[in-house]
Amino acid sequence: MNKTPILEFKNVDTCYGSIQVLYNINLTVDRGELVCLLGGNASGKSTTLKTILGVCKVKNGSVTLKGERIDGKPTKHIIGKGVAIVPENRRIFPRMTVLENLEMGAYLRSDTNQIRQDIERLFELFPRLKERINQYGMTLSGGEQQMLAMARALISNPDILLMDEPSMGLSPALVDQQFELIQQVNDQGTTIFMVEQNANMALSIADRGYVLQTGAIVLADTAANLLCNEMMQEAYLGGEECDL
Repeated sequence: MNKTPILEFKNVDTCYGSIQVLYNINLTVDRGELVCLLGGNASGKSTTLKTILGVCKVKNGSVTLKGERIDGKPTKHIIGKGVAIVPENRRIFPRMTVLENLEMGAYLRSDTNQIRQDIERLFELFPRLKERINQYGMTLSGGEQQMLAMARALISNPDILLMDEPSMGLSPALVDQQFELIQQVNDQGTTIFMVEQNANMALSIADRGYVLQTGAIVLADTAANLLCNEMMQEAYLGGEECDL
């Protein structure tokens, strides 16, 4: 059976002005998957997310969402079609309460009663946020702010959740907690495309992964196979022996 991916890049080149950043990118994310995009600094990971959101323009190739071509469309249109993002460094509204931040995440929705039910459902997933429902975002810890950024994105009921470096700025213990939450969100049915430098953690919960180097995909495989790939071992996994 021919299955249409939630997200698909076909032969995508992306440029900043005259400077090309992405080269012939081909990737897919199917419904229900957790797919990670790995790579070092300046590899093109964040540019890939900006390309999905229409912030960076596609020079060649196409980006499709649920079969509809979205390259060239404004960001508002793309968000309205079912894309949500947990941005790098959280970027919550610091002078709004936890509840107000969540309500901002639902700004495209008009089903007020269902929004309230969905907020309560998210409080079951993130009980710490319920404890701090009336606190300003700026008073939360880094881990709590990351939870709030995830919850704010999820309240829009996205078809695909984009995550930009979810481990950035978190302590090792909070990184473990964060990835457990990401896996739980995915297990509950949310499709996730995650950009991340922490290859070990990302591959431990992902279904598949892609590896970017200087704007080009150099590896694409299942997460299990990437964990045992010699190039991954040397470049991204600290030479740890594969135990699969």
